[in-house]
Amino acid sequence: MNAGLQNIFISLGAMQLARRIPFDDPVVLNYVRLGYITSQIIILGTYFYVSYKVKQKNDQTVLKYVDQPSPMSSTSGGLVTTTVRDYDLSEISKLLRGAYFGIAMMAFFHFYLKYTQPLFVQALMGLKNLYDAKPVAIYIFGKPADGDLKRPWKAQSMLGPAGGPQTDSASITEAEKKVGTKKED
Repeated sequence: MNAGLQNIFISLGAMQLARRIPFDDPVVLNYVRLGYITSQIIILGTYFYVSYKVKQKNDQTVLKYVDQPSPMSSTSGGLVTTTVRDYDLSEISKLLRGAYFGIAMMAFFHFYLKYTQPLFVQALMGLKNLYDAKPVAIYIFGKPADGDLKRPWKAQSMLGPAGGPQTDSASITEAEKKVGTKKED
């Protein structure tokens, strides 16, 4: 089962479980708040630790791929040449931005709109997303960068095959030719 469907099932199960929690009780609410804050500290701490491990490893292996084109654009994606270190750091940066955005949304929902159930659900979903994060799988769990973990990582899709950067040599040489013709103009 792919990660998108797992997220839906876990969210639905957590919402059903959250309906049984008495959030009206201030003690219970404080425990749920503490659980949410603890899960976010674990998530952010893990991402910062993985970032530290990437910098410590300093893998300068060159990584070439053709970036996925924008769905709203008629042009094809451009050639990207980077190192494994820089690629991993950019992916960790995306994960951190997602975590910060989630914290900001939860602060808005909880303090401004006075919703309490999402604290419980997002604490669980954040930990599940941490477990599914590809940099965490490589640098914390020690999985080899093969198969789904081979860089560049493909974006997970809930409905169809995973879309992502093209790494085949034909796509790369075609993109290099496009870059070469643009430089001549």
